[in-house]
Amino acid sequence: MLRHRAALLASACLLALAGPAPAQDAPPPPAAPPAAEAPPAAPPAPARAHHRPRPAAAPEAAPQPAAGDVIQAIKVVGNQRIEVGTILSYMLVQAGDSFTGDRVDKSLRTLYATGLFADVSLRRDGSTLVVTVTENPLVNRITFEGNHNVKEDDLRKELTMKPRAVFSVRQAQTDRQKLLNVYAGKGRFAATVEPELVRLPQNRVNVVFKIVEGPKTLVSRIVFVGNHAFGEKRLREVIDTREERWWRFLSSSDEFNPGRIDFDRELLRRFYLAHGYADFDVTTLSAELSPDRKEFFITFQVTEGERYKIGTVKVKSTVAHLDSARYEPMIDVATGDFYNGDKIERLSQRLEDRIRRDNFVFIKIEPKIRRDPKTHTVDLEFDIDQGPRVYVDRIEIAGNTVTRDNVIRREFRFAEGDPLDPTLTRITKVRLQDLGYFSDVKVTPQPGSAADRSNVVVDVTEKATGELSLGGGYSTTSGILGQAGLRQHNLIGTGVDAGINATVGAYESQVDISATDPYFLDRNLVAGADVFFLSNNNPYVQAYDETRYGTSLRIGYQFNDHVSQAWTYSLIDRDVTNIQTYASTYVEDEAGYSLLSQLGQTLSFDWRDSRLNTTSGFIVRLGTDFAGLGGDEQYIRLKLDTTYWVPLEYFTGDPRWNIALSAGGGHLFDFNSRERIIDRFFLGGDNLRGFLDQGVGPHSVAFTACDTPTDFQTNPALPGYLTCKNAGFYHGSDSLGGETIWTGSAELHFPLPVSDDFGLSGRTFVDAGSLFGLKVPENATTNCLATLQHVNPTTGKVTQGGGVGYPIDYYTRDRVDQCFYDDGSARLSAGFGISWKSPFGLINVDIGAPLLKKSYDQLQVFRFGFGTRFQ
Repeated sequence: MLRHRAALLASACLLALAGPAPAQDAPPPPAAPPAAEAPPAAPPAPARAHHRPRPAAAPEAAPQPAAGDVIQAIKVVGNQRIEVGTILSYMLVQAGDSFTGDRVDKSLRTLYATGLFADVSLRRDGSTLVVTVTENPLVNRITFEGNHNVKEDDLRKELTMKPRAVFSVRQAQTDRQKLLNVYAGKGRFAATVEPELVRLPQNRVNVVFKIVEGPKTLVSRIVFVGNHAFGEKRLREVIDTREERWWRFLSSSDEFNPGRIDFDRELLRRFYLAHGYADFDVTTLSAELSPDRKEFFITFQVTEGERYKIGTVKVKSTVAHLDSARYEPMIDVATGDFYNGDKIERLSQRLEDRIRRDNFVFIKIEPKIRRDPKTHTVDLEFDIDQGPRVYVDRIEIAGNTVTRDNVIRREFRFAEGDPLDPTLTRITKVRLQDLGYFSDVKVTPQPGSAADRSNVVVDVTEKATGELSLGGGYSTTSGILGQAGLRQHNLIGTGVDAGINATVGAYESQVDISATDPYFLDRNLVAGADVFFLSNNNPYVQAYDETRYGTSLRIGYQFNDHVSQAWTYSLIDRDVTNIQTYASTYVEDEAGYSLLSQLGQTLSFDWRDSRLNTTSGFIVRLGTDFAGLGGDEQYIRLKLDTTYWVPLEYFTGDPRWNIALSAGGGHLFDFNSRERIIDRFFLGGDNLRGFLDQGVGPHSVAFTACDTPTDFQTNPALPGYLTCKNAGFYHGSDSLGGETIWTGSAELHFPLPVSDDFGLSGRTFVDAGSLFGLKVPENATTNCLATLQHVNPTTGKVTQGGGVGYPIDYYTRDRVDQCFYDDGSARLSAGFGISWKSPFGLINVDIGAPLLKKSYDQLQVFRFGFGTRFQ
């Protein structure tokens, strides 16, 4: 449009140049139009709504001969900010050129192309060429109206137009398109953006981008064409894009995203290759937008081909001193197996890692695949070749807006100048992901300063590392318990983990303030400290109130990537008070104050594939606590715990399927004359689901007894018989803890048969365990009912018995409060649980049913907890 208009203007100017000069200049343009006018939609053309009317051309005169029609001078009028010399520098025509030459037309076009002028005209005034310009205004401010789902800062950084720069219609339209692209990336293809101007004095304008965001453009339908081996329902589960459904209001997977669609193509390819379809291809991928711009229809045209099986399998080496036969047992695919592209890739990587650990750093493995379309077989050959000798030139870090560079660099398993080892690069990536500070980590080698040098670029995307946690639980015996915590896992980007946690309930209150530096003094040291307070008065678990407050200091170090050790020193003030009337002798012995001075250590062997999302590997922890460095207690407590993860991806095709097998045990060696309950092991809750915390193991039983004849009343059901006024002598039981504990658990993790957008995963579990071992007082008995006595009030004769309803008898409490249960038989429970990665955080729900239990065990069928994260 610019060219057409420029041509018309040039023609008009040439006609004007052909006639006599007017007697005087045309009158100046009128005043600027009112504010809030919008520039035209077409980017190339000047804004007609803002152009001042061009002065009327002089009346056409009789044509003059072209010969000798020479420009003697060039005069510029209308410019306010731009120097005359600057304007003349843009023009091709100069004094001495002909009025009728093409340079006049080209000069007009060039002045328009600068973007500095809203209007330009050329006319002849005798032998002078008069250039009349109307300058574009200056941008005063840029504002946005109507943006609710995109932050203004995110929109502003897309603009090329800046305040105090010259306004250009073309630039405004370019920025308009960029803003539309931003909304398209957010799934809002129906959004509209219109730039409008608010005129100000001194030829200035405010630019207002008026935005109507519109609804999100959702994917209405996904269709697959050419698929035979798998149905549309199965293929829709493979890809990341989802069809619009009402329950996906918490997800963005049903929003159209061009980048996600391309990723879906790759997901389909990998899925078919993993199932043996080596010839698979997505021939056509189309996305059609509905006329109302509110929904998309996506079509995948696929070619499956035939399913292939493995033919021959070989390992070949061209590297000196590297025996390929040594590594053949690692290849766990055989002739006749269905071809699995993912498995071949994992085998190649595992083989490469193993060979590099054998000090062959500069090698490369290329799995060669030879397909036979006639027999539908694939011959595999893992070629081990000498790779290029490349060293790390520089390590560059990008994207860390919060986390400091040194926090990232200390996770690297290599340094500048070391050989570029892909195995160590992958380990570094996993370590950075396991920090929990980043939502995405990319470690990419790039060309360095020389052919044998490579830069390693680490690009991270920060995520929320603060955590606001809320939790709770309920049981028929302990009631409601609430918990709240505030924690920052990456305090001001230093990697320090600090937080405060509080628990408030009817029977328990706790406050814990902690801080941990994973690289204390920039060394291989983990150091931390805790200050805590605990108050526990749960009458359903224990017949006393317990208060603890103290501090602990922690330090740890790593021997290598898999073996580490941590030491903890604790100084704790403990006070047992408010012992109930009918508490046992065990509990009465706990009364009073004690000071615990304890040194503990934990030795860990960690071979998990990931600390955050473990699917394979194992971890073993050996712990020792020694009390006796001062304080009132003297004991040694040993603990051993281990968990082994069995991946089931080979059978299910989904890495979310795995089994976790756990086992643990411990024993307490107490050297005091009396052994405190609060120092023993306890079983139930997290380590034995289906049972209450401290609900399993040795218990003492207390009874309400009739001590005098006045405590009796007539039994209406049995005339002539007396019963205690306090009907039923069983009062409750006290959890005493034990010296020896063992636990075991098998837990199956699996995805639930619902859309991944829900963020739900399931688990089933079987827990087992036992707790036993007490230092029994001399006058204690294991048969509580046998110690009950009844006395004939007439004869005073004391006889043994058990049960309420003996005629004219009343019961005494002689040694009744010292009876206990200490049964080391196994307890067993089974159940299921659900985890939900909700917008509020991770929510866990577990329901466990006891299968093997004792009458005095305390149960808790339902447990739950939830939390949220913040930046």
